[in-house]
Amino acid sequence: MSPRNRASAKKAGSAMESLVANFLAFRLADDRIERRAKNGAKDRGDISGVRIPGGRVVIEVKNVSSKIDLPGWLREAETERGNDDAVIGVVVHKRHGSANPADQHVTMTLETFATLLEQGVRS
Repeated sequence: MSPRNRASAKKAGSAMESLVANFLAFRLADDRIERRAKNGAKDRGDISGVRIPGGRVVIEVKNVSSKIDLPGWLREAETERGNDDAVIGVVVHKRHGSANPADQHVTMTLETFATLLEQGVRS
């Protein structure tokens, strides 16, 4: 397997974003869920249209096999949550060895998880 370059990394990232968006749109029966257009400095996440009763959910998607940076990714999701005025932000990251979208990992802080369980009511 050849090492990733910028073009192959972008292609892998785009494919993972599509995989996540298509799975969630199908699983949640919501055709408003889709890959989000890039927003530059005020990025609002990779997937749009995901909601919980309290408001929008920001999803940051990662497809990396090395240099896993959960703290950095969570900070990024939190910044994007603020940019989008969303209730919660989560990170979906590739579970290597599985192409099944349902098997991919979701990472969030415990505070975000509590907010999710409270259906978007932040304390």
